[in-house]
Amino acid sequence: MPPNEELIAEVRRWLTIVFKDLRRARKDLDVPPVDPDAALFHCQQAVEKAVKAFLVWHEQPFKKTHDLTALGEQCVSLDRTLDPLVERAASLSDYAVEFRYPMDLAEPSVEQAEQAIALASEFVTAITDRLPEEARVKPESP
Repeated sequence: MPPNEELIAEVRRWLTIVFKDLRRARKDLDVPPVDPDAALFHCQQAVEKAVKAFLVWHEQPFKKTHDLTALGEQCVSLDRTLDPLVERAASLSDYAVEFRYPMDLAEPSVEQAEQAIALASEFVTAITDRLPEEARVKPESP
């Protein structure tokens, strides 16, 4: 059976945004003024969209949510080898909203954002490695 071109195109659209989010996270730390909370937000977004790309590929519906635990559980039901990584990435869930609203929160550190970028990058690689070659996109340089 030939690959579903519409499905491939949809997954590629999700992944294109994933790599934009990773680039933005990196720029938030590399281009002054340094903005760790924005970097953390983009890391969460990259992981969320990578999960959704994986679910789209497997034609699994998902709720409109930022909860990486719930979304990750859907991925693990399709590929148990993702479990340890999904568990680690769940820690990024709060960054979807945590620094987006005025609250009494300590500013995140650059080190915290660097760790999140490393985790998000590892997660995105793991997801894309589980997709067929024709559904992947190449990350653009910053």
